[in-house]
Amino acid sequence: FWQQDNHPIELSTNEMIDQRLNYLHENPVTAGLVTEAQYYKYSSAVDYYEEREGLVPIMFM
Repeated sequence: FWQQDNHPIELSTNEMIDQRLNYLHENPVTAGLVTEAQYYKYSSAVDYYEEREGLVPIMFM
């Protein structure tokens, strides 16, 4: 589920999940904290964009 203004919506397709994941990964870039999503220390973007693991093991869906 994805929450929008306290109204959760079901993420029913892979495309919807990918959109939300990309949004989360790009937030530090948009905020000017890093130049690329995978450079943000606390993001799982490194697990998706590079061949190394981030701080916390993740399960790919």
